[in-house]
Amino acid sequence: MWNRMPLWRMRDAVARGEASAAELVEAHLAEIERTNPQVNAFIEVYAGEARQRAREPLRGALAGVPVTVKDSFDLEGRVTWCGSLLRRGERAAQDSTAAARLKAAGAVVLGKTSTPEFLYYYETDNRIIGRTCHPWDAARTPGGSSGGEAAAIASFMSAGGIGSDGGGSIREPAHFCGICGLKPTPGRVGAGGHWPVIGHPAGFMGVGGPMARTARDVRILFETLAGWDVRDPFSAPVPARFPEKTAARIALWLPEGVQEECAAAAALTAQRLWEAGFPRAEFEAQLFAGAHELWRVLFVDLITQSLRAMIAGREEECAWTGVELMREAAGPVTVERLLGVLGERDAMRARLLGHMGADMVIVAPAFGVTAFPHRQPPAPILEAARPLTPANLLGLPAMSVPAGIDRHGMPVGVQLIGAPYEDERVIGVAEAFEEIRGESWRSETLFPSTTSSTTCRTD
Repeated sequence: MWNRMPLWRMRDAVARGEASAAELVEAHLAEIERTNPQVNAFIEVYAGEARQRAREPLRGALAGVPVTVKDSFDLEGRVTWCGSLLRRGERAAQDSTAAARLKAAGAVVLGKTSTPEFLYYYETDNRIIGRTCHPWDAARTPGGSSGGEAAAIASFMSAGGIGSDGGGSIREPAHFCGICGLKPTPGRVGAGGHWPVIGHPAGFMGVGGPMARTARDVRILFETLAGWDVRDPFSAPVPARFPEKTAARIALWLPEGVQEECAAAAALTAQRLWEAGFPRAEFEAQLFAGAHELWRVLFVDLITQSLRAMIAGREEECAWTGVELMREAAGPVTVERLLGVLGERDAMRARLLGHMGADMVIVAPAFGVTAFPHRQPPAPILEAARPLTPANLLGLPAMSVPAGIDRHGMPVGVQLIGAPYEDERVIGVAEAFEEIRGESWRSETLFPSTTSSTTCRTD
């Protein structure tokens, strides 16, 4: 089946005349019909529009490739729900920058994928379509907030697409679902037409980024999406620039409190890269000390303050995913506290970058735990996010790549973190690791596994 191929293979097949855009679209629509009733990844499917576009002459780097868009990015004429009934009237006047670039490259948009309400939780569930289920085990979550996107890609309903990440929202679901996902440097991928709006005072933590089944696919999507965006206040005119050979010093960071398999995956990945010839570097973990707490002020306390004002009087219309993190807020953030946090952040970033240089890539766990049963995280969810949040706070590119499976037979990813604007170096290391790892990761059990399955609820 064409939809089981990686994105790069589909693209090449269309270019060589081995397959048509219509064949690729039909293969994916058939998979959506078979699989989405169990996984529940889509807010909307555009079958008719996709078939019509597939009949048109398509040109560009993604000509004929079926993709999906996280439902926080505008598509002209469509509601950008962001998992919330409160946004039922928010119909987009134009495409987001990311969606426009995918279309300009010849891609065929199959639909929009589900999110938690307001993108504000690490599990995808809302009052529009209900919960999204993990493709490997319907009793578990695919994560969030790009959980619908990750689930659609992992279950072969999409070749790849675009997610967003303000606190791990690309990397956590990619890790949960066994796919790749890049959180770029702020400004590398245009975020115009994303909701919530990515802007000051703390919008530098949120970015749009590519998600796909392989690192090579992520490279192709990044090349398509990267570039100046007048609607993104953090945008930088830095085009994609991949060297012929990736050079990097590889360091290992193992924060405390992560699940054994998550730590084991990171340690094994670093060892494999060192054995493959990448020079070893030492990372001073103290440089990340306090980063998570500063991120919490900006992502939890400050955003909760805004959301509470926005939903006042309409709380009963909200899903649990829209309000769960609000309970973790410490209280209102004063102007003095905000300025202090931003100052501490800038000083921390300067110390870190002085240590890293341009060529260090840090290998770390992709999250504190693997995919857990719906509404049953085995640890406080914000503590599990500790490995992810420094990259958001400090504006670092970071990518999740599959590395093995846990004792329950669920995917385990690893995170690669680079210096600002070194996104290509991070992707290059991911590609090198993918080649070293091969396809064996799906059977590489880091601990003895047991498996289970159940039926997905969508209420």
